Amino acid sequence: MKTVFVTVGTTSFDELIESVTSSENVQVLKARGYGRLVLQVGRGNVLPTADACPHVKLEVFRFKNSIEEEFKQADLVISHAGSGSCLEALGADKPLLVVVNDKLMNNHQIELAMQLHMDSHLLYCTCSTLEETLKTMDLSGLRRFSPGQPKLFANFLDKALGLE
Repeated sequence: MKTVFVTVGTTSFDELIESVTSSENVQVLKARGYGRLVLQVGRGNVLPTADACPHVKLEVFRFKNSIEEEFKQADLVISHAGSGSCLEALGADKPLLVVVNDKLMNNHQIELAMQLHMDSHLLYCTCSTLEETLKTMDLSGLRRFSPGQPKLFANFLDKALGLE
């Protein structure tokens, strides 16, 4: 059974969780062969239940000490645009669809997503364009990302952007 792993990192991105579990998007995922949906919801207030997604096997959690196993089991990762989450997914060599939170002010995340997309490492969209992106996405054109030392890069990026 093909698995989609959705992560919001340590943040709250309820709009992404609501969007990915909408009946329309669950139907698109199911039509594309995904039967299992694993959600890491972080500090969010939205906690979907199996009733909300009757067509797929749903697993929901807030945090774990490590989400390495979820990345390993995933056939597709859908992530917020945080640098750590992006680099972890790319480092696990998984197809990545980044959903940018366009409600954030001074959003540096779009710049990271755009650059990694231009380099053919990931696809990106917003919650409002998620359904169309899921319908039309072609993961075969994505290129492997060789991160080197992702933790160092993520820390550098956070410092450079004043997030630390």
